[in-house]
Amino acid sequence: MTQRRKLAILVGGGPAPGINSVIGAATIRAQLEGVEVLGLRDGFEWIMHGDVEHVTPLAIDDISRIHFRGGSHIGISRANPTKNPQHLENAVISLLRLDVSQLITIGGDDTAFSALKLAEKAAGRIRVVHVPKTIDNDLDMPPYVDTFGFQTARHHGVDIVKNLMVDAWTTSRWYFVITMGRKAGHLALGIGKAAGATLTLIPEEFQGRRIRLKAIVDTLVGAIVKRLSYTRRDGVAVIAEGLVLDIDPEDLAQLEDVERDAHGNLRIAEVNIGEILKSQVQKRLRELDLKTTIVAKNIGYELRCADPIPADMEYTRDLGYCAAKYLLGGGDGVMISMQAGSFVPVPFKEMIDPETGRTRIRLVDINSTRYAIARRYMIRLRRDDFEDPHELARFAATCGMTLAEFRAQFEYLVQAEPPPLNIEPRRAAVRTDG
Repeated sequence: MTQRRKLAILVGGGPAPGINSVIGAATIRAQLEGVEVLGLRDGFEWIMHGDVEHVTPLAIDDISRIHFRGGSHIGISRANPTKNPQHLENAVISLLRLDVSQLITIGGDDTAFSALKLAEKAAGRIRVVHVPKTIDNDLDMPPYVDTFGFQTARHHGVDIVKNLMVDAWTTSRWYFVITMGRKAGHLALGIGKAAGATLTLIPEEFQGRRIRLKAIVDTLVGAIVKRLSYTRRDGVAVIAEGLVLDIDPEDLAQLEDVERDAHGNLRIAEVNIGEILKSQVQKRLRELDLKTTIVAKNIGYELRCADPIPADMEYTRDLGYCAAKYLLGGGDGVMISMQAGSFVPVPFKEMIDPETGRTRIRLVDINSTRYAIARRYMIRLRRDDFEDPHELARFAATCGMTLAEFRAQFEYLVQAEPPPLNIEPRRAAVRTDG
């Protein structure tokens, strides 16, 4: 008797809009080819401990409409089987006990690494592909290829920031909006630039240097002073949460006590960076005899389980279809991607950074035209402000300082400013075929 093939699907990491679209499309494709599909509840949580009871059979009738909804039909967790060799062995054995010969993992960089290690451990007994998911948009793919969920998260994030901007103007206050983005600033920049926030702060602009809390505080204070000098008492700063990971430990000694997840990452939600910045900025303003109402607000959990927008629905259904089709055709060991409308499998080995041994992270390119334009529209102290004596006099007067005192306290902020935007005009192509 021929053993029936089974395909399993699991979701790791944090939620992102579009997970259910991947699950639904992959299930439909596999079922139409006579393959049984199992949903592994809560990512690796149960199978890495040898528990094969937390399994949900997936059928077309059950999942044909779940692509409209956020969240995960089969749950999610950050359980990491790579931390313990026995857990990785248990995961492989559990899948074999369930007669699973093909596995689709859905997740971000940590889940991608777990998929890679599981494929290595299975040594051909289980074929594995990974579908990249993260609203952080930080998996290493071409710059024009978003990870799914990013566009939906940005869409809803812009709506929130747009409303906060109106509230800030109406009530003459500042909002410090902390967005998700553990390692990269794509989401913060995407929201801040699209909404036209006053300024956006991302880890990449510090170019790998150890970030001092004072530099962040002074950047925010400088923006507030610049606005006040033009009689505007309101503003919205969008700040990527990943900044906290690079702040000098001496400045945030309490981080040593913050809980870490199974992947060793700081649980950033436990570090209320918004309130820390609010307190430190208000203290700095008092030193300048200035007063501003500031409200700190975290956004992220409101975005992760939102219903996907049509772009993410279509995108994720394509990814789910390609994941199942590739596996059923004998494929193995790749990340599934859609690039310029075509399916492109990315081998697991190409995802690894040889220096770290971990999956590569895609950062915001601060030398790109996109970022340069974003900086030009921000209200913050710039290099040319310190080259204009009239502007400098305005800012210094707002703080009750001399020009020399203002320079001494704030000019250091612009030393690492990216070079000015330079767009060379290009002639349109001319047809010569008559």
